Amino acid sequence: MTATTMHTNADSAELNKFAQAAHRWWDLDGEFKPLHDINPLRAEWIASHAPLAGRQVLDIGCGGGILAEALAARGAHVTGIDLAERALKVARMHALEAGLDVRYECIGAEQLAHERPQGFDVVCCLEMLEHVPDPQSVVRAAATLVRPGGWVFFSTINRNAKAFALAIAGAEYLLRLLPRGTHEYARFIRPSELAAWARRGELECIEFRGLEPKLTGGGWRLGQRVDVNYFLACRRAA
Repeated sequence: MTATTMHTNADSAELNKFAQAAHRWWDLDGEFKPLHDINPLRAEWIASHAPLAGRQVLDIGCGGGILAEALAARGAHVTGIDLAERALKVARMHALEAGLDVRYECIGAEQLAHERPQGFDVVCCLEMLEHVPDPQSVVRAAATLVRPGGWVFFSTINRNAKAFALAIAGAEYLLRLLPRGTHEYARFIRPSELAAWARRGELECIEFRGLEPKLTGGGWRLGQRVDVNYFLACRRAA
């Protein structure tokens, strides 16, 4: 498949939505505050599985670079990719100000998989799958991009009544933690579906973890319940 014929797995409305908010990626009190709040937890979870220092790490759907910078700060050689050019401009500027060496490219995961198969030791795709028309295609690309023995990390939202109540009705309409229209229920993904896609890409599913609020003191923790937001760690056989 050539670059000129490769399908772009993106929703123009989704890209425009994030483009309009690009200048607020690093506003700690803005609509991306939930990502900032859980980012230390995400980075620590990834690092608990995969060595990062000196490794080639890819962040698919990097947006303004919140996760990419956290991984680069741990010594990884990070490449962040996204199809929202405005967000990438913000990411490049913020990395420069932070003194972090992160490479950002405006390219889709499928195209990069075609160009650089097995090019990365670690591939991350967090809070992104529920925003694309064909999430299975992204999972397949992530599996292609990782080297034998490497790790692939996903996170997304389960598709059930509780997830709808908390992630959409609660977070977007009642508590207003996220702008209305951030998520579409039909695009949520059951853990069994994500695991099946990963296995089809010859990835071994190592660990599911759920994102849960702490019972005391505020903040978040990783638990065993995957009924709303959840994470999946996978590994390609050496």
